[in-house]
Amino acid sequence: MATELAYRDDAYAREIAARVVAASPEGVVLDRTVFYARAGGQPGDVGSLRWPGGEMAVADALKGPDETVLHIAAPGALLPAVGDEVTVVLDWPRRHRLMRMHTALHLLCSLIPGAGVTGGQIGAEKSRLDFDLPEPPTKESLTEGLAALVAADHPVSERWISEAELDANPSLVRTLSVQPPRGSGRIRLVRIGPEQAPVDLQPCGGTHVRRTGEIGRVEVAKIENKGKANRRVSLVLVGE
Repeated sequence: MATELAYRDDAYAREIAARVVAASPEGVVLDRTVFYARAGGQPGDVGSLRWPGGEMAVADALKGPDETVLHIAAPGALLPAVGDEVTVVLDWPRRHRLMRMHTALHLLCSLIPGAGVTGGQIGAEKSRLDFDLPEPPTKESLTEGLAALVAADHPVSERWISEAELDANPSLVRTLSVQPPRGSGRIRLVRIGPEQAPVDLQPCGGTHVRRTGEIGRVEVAKIENKGKANRRVSLVLVGE
């Protein structure tokens, strides 16, 4: 039985009631969750499962078999029993920073058009994208561009397209090393900016803020050479 991904409907949901479907040292499976399972460079969420008389600290969330989410218990944590009704509680400050970072990376993509993305990692303190790009822009110009896009407070939205529509528009995919997951028949697109003239539009399964103004101040910390034509651009959030 697949885990219902409640964050797909509301990435700002901080807790949710759920039922335990399976529980083992390999992970706890719920019928629904607000936890994002590690994928696409975005870390798995952490937090806790709470029930009358017990609580389990969740150290990670991973993809399980049959489209389930595995809630990984912290060492020594008590496991709930199958059938228990639990409250699923996110570490919201961490998740929100990851959402801000993830949206900021999409903005970074928009400032380097045409360059394929060869890798990336989202972190609460620092994030990065690797570009197939012999001559990158300067740190200063990218930081200025990000500041302008944040200040413009563009809306962030999503829609779904069919796999056939994606095949007809291959330029939507910026990542060279990882392709959007297939098999369900549809692909989720995240758009920044208006529908007729998006700032950025690409397949993405992760969580994002509602508007770019919510990102806050973000800076390019450094640009590194990671190969003949591979440039790593690292971002940091400045302040809370």
